[in-house]
Amino acid sequence: MVSLFCSELLLLASSGSSLVQAGMLGPFQTLERVVAVFSSAGNTRILIFSLLVGALLAYMRYSGGVTAMVEKLINKGVAKSQRQVGLLSFFSGVVVFIESNLSVLTAGILSRGLFDRFKMSRARLAYIIDSTSAPICILILLNGWGAYVLGLLGNYPTEQSAVSILIGTIPMNFYAWLTLLLVLFTILTGKVYGPMKESERLLNQNQAHSEIDFEATKARFMIVPLLTMVLGMLGFMYWTGDGQITQGDGSKSVLYSTTLACMVAYGLMLQSGRFKHKDLVDIGFKGMGELLPLVCIVLLSLALGSSLKSLGTGDFIAGIVAESLPLFLIPALLFLAGGLISFTTGTSWGTFAILIPIGMPMVLNLGLPPELILAAILGGGVFGDHCSPISDTTAVSSIASGCDLLEHVRTQLPYALFCGVLTLVAYLLAGLFWIGL
Repeated sequence: MVSLFCSELLLLASSGSSLVQAGMLGPFQTLERVVAVFSSAGNTRILIFSLLVGALLAYMRYSGGVTAMVEKLINKGVAKSQRQVGLLSFFSGVVVFIESNLSVLTAGILSRGLFDRFKMSRARLAYIIDSTSAPICILILLNGWGAYVLGLLGNYPTEQSAVSILIGTIPMNFYAWLTLLLVLFTILTGKVYGPMKESERLLNQNQAHSEIDFEATKARFMIVPLLTMVLGMLGFMYWTGDGQITQGDGSKSVLYSTTLACMVAYGLMLQSGRFKHKDLVDIGFKGMGELLPLVCIVLLSLALGSSLKSLGTGDFIAGIVAESLPLFLIPALLFLAGGLISFTTGTSWGTFAILIPIGMPMVLNLGLPPELILAAILGGGVFGDHCSPISDTTAVSSIASGCDLLEHVRTQLPYALFCGVLTLVAYLLAGLFWIGL
């Protein structure tokens, strides 16, 4: 809230208001900025979806479906150790690569009960699913991410086709590969560092689960709504994309599929005879109430992102890259600029829209390798997204895992920065090798 207020003061000052006027109008302008969040249909869908996820999780929990699913996975030998539970979370996110929010939701909802059972912190789960989803989506490009970047590339007459350039970015997207490797290292070794280690220590010290264990009934009370959400997401992506799944509207699809999953969970519980309509309404609102603090943070984050956009933060940072620089530094600086823009605006896609129109003319005019330049931009966008507390993927990862948003940012940041520094060095070396002094 303080950051939002300060950004509004800067906007008022830049518009010609005196410091006194800015100080008087700042609180009211801040409120108007928050109200303006709802003028965007996409933002409103994110907020409604965040509340509905709370209801869906509550239905799964109170029905006993989560407990039954945990028991089934343990009995079947799928999850007998912390390592197996971590790998289940990782590969769940990998398989659902069609959309990043769907990836984190599926992996988070499926795994949170198991993480409680095996005494692993929700912060570790949030890190695993968040650091798996976007890197996978940017490497396996048969999704909306690939379609979006192809659309941005279509305006530039390069010698290679846009598709071949995009495919060529896969081995050069160093941040995505390093992040996935670090996630696997964390899972396989069981070692955590920095603030994450403190979260694990506090969990083991308190010996408390984040959720109450309800009497196990049937795993279908969790499996059926979860499958409804996943398949519904794919169906709605196909529908909103007029028959092309990669062209679908992600915000609409995730909202519609979550709503459908809530309806299915409600129907299953009502049909069981153990719950009445009034009970289910109360459970749904209890679930929404549990996520209300996080939804408020998401609301303020969206407002802050809008305020920073109005200040021209992204364009300012991007302009630094356009100055006269040694050519071999350009990939590394584009990666760094992408990270800063994505961090301050909370959107990797918005970062791509700002930097690709800067990077691709450099490719055409200076003869730079297009795959390397584009990979640096894409990696930078994902890097900043992982560090940013105002990113929608960060918020959804917190919601899906049941982890406090600021704790997730604090515990994931050292891992993201470690991969970011290694990636920066890699792009410096790549610039020397492919472009030269």
